[in-house]
Amino acid sequence: MYARILIATDGSALADQGLEQGLGLAKALGSEVTILTVSEPWTPLGADATGFASTEFAFYDQFEQEAEKFANAILADAAEAARKAGVDHKAVYIPRKHPADAIVDYVAANSIDLVVMASHGRRGVERVLLGSQTAEVATRSKVPVLVIR
Repeated sequence: MYARILIATDGSALADQGLEQGLGLAKALGSEVTILTVSEPWTPLGADATGFASTEFAFYDQFEQEAEKFANAILADAAEAARKAGVDHKAVYIPRKHPADAIVDYVAANSIDLVVMASHGRRGVERVLLGSQTAEVATRSKVPVLVIR
């Protein structure tokens, strides 16, 4: 039924709960797992010495290197959890993309059967201000999305 499961993670404690649940489901079903993490694009808008808005690219390379290092650490921890759970997996890092876009695009391009993600379950103004990548994926996905709370 769910031969290929994508588990999205940002390395947070909440995402770790989603990872644990996704790996348990994959183990029970004998599914292949893709563990995916995404780094957002660089948005370096700031103010210069005159107080006017300016775009600063001086830190772009450093941002990219740190984002990749952070993503690799997240994926290494997740891969270790998958190994301990006895689940076949691959780890994927997608840089410079909004998480919901990256997840939906990856699912469409890779014949994923189920997405597993965690959510804080925010509502109202808090959700509007902080956004919800999980809600956006659930809304846009062509495959089922299992939301862990």
